[in-house]
Amino acid sequence: MQIIDARGLSCPEPVILTRQAMASGEARYQVIVDNNTSKENVTRYAHHQGYEVTISEQDGEYTLLISK
Repeated sequence: MQIIDARGLSCPEPVILTRQAMASGEARYQVIVDNNTSKENVTRYAHHQGYEVTISEQDGEYTLLISK
C-alpha cells in the first residue's frame, strides 16, 4: 500500500499525487490531507476511478483509505 502525504498542499496537488500513485496499479492507497477541499476532491477522483474510500479524521487531518 502506497502512502501519499499531501498535508500542506492545496488542490489540485493532492489529486495529482494520487493519480500518479494510482498509475502503479496497486489495489490500496492511503492519502493524508489536512483540508476539506482536498479530502472531497481526492475522494471524488478515487470514486471516478472505481475505488472505494474510507475516511477517518483526527485533529483536523483526514486519512483516506482507498481500495478496489
